[in-house]
Amino acid sequence: MSDIIKESWDKYLLQLQLHPLRTKALTAGVLAGCSDAIAQKISGIKKTQLRRLLLIMLYGFAYSGPFGHFLHKLMDIIFKGKKGNKTVVKKVILEQLTSSPWNNMFFMMYYGLIVEGRSWSLVRNKVRKDYPSVQLTAWKFWPIVAWVNYQYMPLQLRVLFHSIVASCWAIFLNLKARSVAIKKA
Repeated sequence: MSDIIKESWDKYLLQLQLHPLRTKALTAGVLAGCSDAIAQKISGIKKTQLRRLLLIMLYGFAYSGPFGHFLHKLMDIIFKGKKGNKTVVKKVILEQLTSSPWNNMFFMMYYGLIVEGRSWSLVRNKVRKDYPSVQLTAWKFWPIVAWVNYQYMPLQLRVLFHSIVASCWAIFLNLKARSVAIKKA
């Protein structure tokens, strides 16, 4: 069994080396899909909502994976040759003040407009209402993830690490939303 895992991991690393953008996009899409499938099961959905699952996979494939790929390349360009804790702190702060707010806003709009098919005015009102608490919650959790990512992960594995944590985060948010709905019922 461990030989199969090692061989698969080696093939994955080779694909990351040969086709980094494609591999990161596919990885983010698959992990987003797995996360949504688990979230749907946990939230009590009896039959998997395939349209929702595929649209979440599309988000991971077309946006999340490529965005992460270019973000981390850009960070390495901005902080070229700089190492150490101060540099990691600067990267975390820069990420949390730029890409974190944008990504949360973009996902909320994507989910409302595309996944749920709601009107612009409904989505805009929901974003206005929920975005501040979503972003504040993100700032309590994601800086730690970013620290670990910049401090310990090699560049080629940062999107993978982030996608795995994001999958767990999405399941957590789904459970939280479900518990709020149960309390209101």
